[in-house]
Amino acid sequence: MKARILRIAVAMAIGLVIAAGIAWWQVQNEPQPSRTARTQETQTAVSIGGPFTLTDHTGKTVTDQDYQGQYRLIYFGYSYCPDVCPTELGSMARAMEVLGPLGDRVQPLMITIDPERDTVSHLAEYVALFHPRMVGLTGTPEQVAAVTKAYRVYAAKRPAEGGKTEEYLMDHSGFLYLMGPDGAFIRIFPAGTTGDELAADLRARLAG
Repeated sequence: MKARILRIAVAMAIGLVIAAGIAWWQVQNEPQPSRTARTQETQTAVSIGGPFTLTDHTGKTVTDQDYQGQYRLIYFGYSYCPDVCPTELGSMARAMEVLGPLGDRVQPLMITIDPERDTVSHLAEYVALFHPRMVGLTGTPEQVAAVTKAYRVYAAKRPAEGGKTEEYLMDHSGFLYLMGPDGAFIRIFPAGTTGDELAADLRARLAG
């Protein structure tokens, strides 16, 4: 119990650091009527994102470069998540539906934090439940650790009750990340952001 409380406290601390960085940026970079306003939006006090090499749910090796030219809406979760992950992925799917043809310029990505169980075939079945354009990404434990570190994602295995090692859960942060067509970080959406809210934000960017 103490270990679980410590993990949750760490997750909250990481979330607060990221949130503080975003808040700092928002204060320092209020929208200005100039050509540089949109560029300034990507500046944060915390470095988020970077190159990665993973495997998609079709078995193809992909890198961040495969998504150049598209906005990327990224969620870090896992298919055995009982509640939070399906809710967030459902919001992503709803946003894509609301955007319609505009959504072709946005790539929804679900990156697993549980590569041990989220195999290629398992992810293929899972992401198909949400939206036909959603891509599931997995990889070796080392590859997943590298991308979660780059995105400042907290993730830790929670021992299963009753000693059934295969039935563990994962404690993890629950942000949605929006990355620009050039791969640069734009913003995070907190857990609980609705699909309509996501769509409204994306529509404003895509129409600009």
